[in-house]
Amino acid sequence: MRPKVMEEIEELRGINSLNIKEAHEAGKKIVGLYCIFSPQEIPLAVDAIPVSLCGTTQDPIGDAERELPRNLCPLIKSSYGYAITDTCPYFYFSDVLLAETTCDGKKKMYELMGKIKPMHVMNLPQTAKDDDSLDMWRNEMIKFRNFLEKEFKSEITDDKLRDAIKLVNKERVIMKKLHKLNSHKPAPLAGMDMMLAQHIKGFNVDKRAGIELIERLIAEVEGRIKKGIYAFSENTPRILLTGCPVGNGSEKVLKVLEESGASVVALENCSGYKDLDILIDETKDPITALAKKYISTPCSCMINNNGRLDLIKRLVEEYKVDGVVDLTWQACHTYNIESYTVSNFVKDVLGLPFLQIETDYSDSDVGQIKVRTEAFLETMVSAITA
Repeated sequence: MRPKVMEEIEELRGINSLNIKEAHEAGKKIVGLYCIFSPQEIPLAVDAIPVSLCGTTQDPIGDAERELPRNLCPLIKSSYGYAITDTCPYFYFSDVLLAETTCDGKKKMYELMGKIKPMHVMNLPQTAKDDDSLDMWRNEMIKFRNFLEKEFKSEITDDKLRDAIKLVNKERVIMKKLHKLNSHKPAPLAGMDMMLAQHIKGFNVDKRAGIELIERLIAEVEGRIKKGIYAFSENTPRILLTGCPVGNGSEKVLKVLEESGASVVALENCSGYKDLDILIDETKDPITALAKKYISTPCSCMINNNGRLDLIKRLVEEYKVDGVVDLTWQACHTYNIESYTVSNFVKDVLGLPFLQIETDYSDSDVGQIKVRTEAFLETMVSAITA
């Protein structure tokens, strides 16, 4: 039986859409975001609400394909489909959008989306994280701050930025604490519940209320651990899921893994632990500190992306992982190419089984994924019970 607080988190899916409507009607400014490279602290510093935008379900993809290629990443098609059909309340009520140049498909999609809403595009440096890249990214932070000051006719001071940094750091710390509960063996929380708690967080209008809810979830799960109540058994294969982001509606691989007998204990992807790993230095110049934190994100669009391998290694060790599954959305070329490097690292350096799954948002290949997953898990079960 899942923790009771998860019922409240489930209910937020409906509540948050009402909250964003009420905030808009009350005159609050709303900034729509798509990516963890987007510095949510800057909108917070101008008393705006940074909110994640829809892009994790199959529903609007058919509408998007009237303008976008069919052989495009489902995340891009879903995001654009929601935008042109007005079926995402967070997009609908956003005053401005923040885009980022993480991949070619998204850049061209943003050109079309910019005709619907005012948009600011941050030019992400994609070379090694050297001083030149940091200077360029710091300058992009300044441009975004200037853009919001002009749009919302309000000054963003360093003190306001520092307050926003402290709030988002607090949110990251509490989410990291939630994730780390699953370093316990056996895991006390299902990967599906961990994903949902992380996904819903991005749509919260009130961050402090969201933090308080996760604190109550942690307290409940810690109490369950003391009573010996877990989501899985001691011998359940423990999986680290890496690769493309997963959200409510695009969780089919995660769901199949757990339905097939695995415990997904760590979500390394950018919708999971990746954004939580590094906090912002609260003692430094806030714009520089923001630039340093966000450019450190180990995304496949970066070269070189050794930080991803380092994070996988640390999570494998801390979470006592038995195998790694790499999820790649169809036509996500950077993650697909990088999977070769990750595969070699996991198998040759970490000595663990590795499985890559390339798919889209539809359910057409669920049976095939289930067959591959069950065969993958069988090898681990034999080793665990030997």
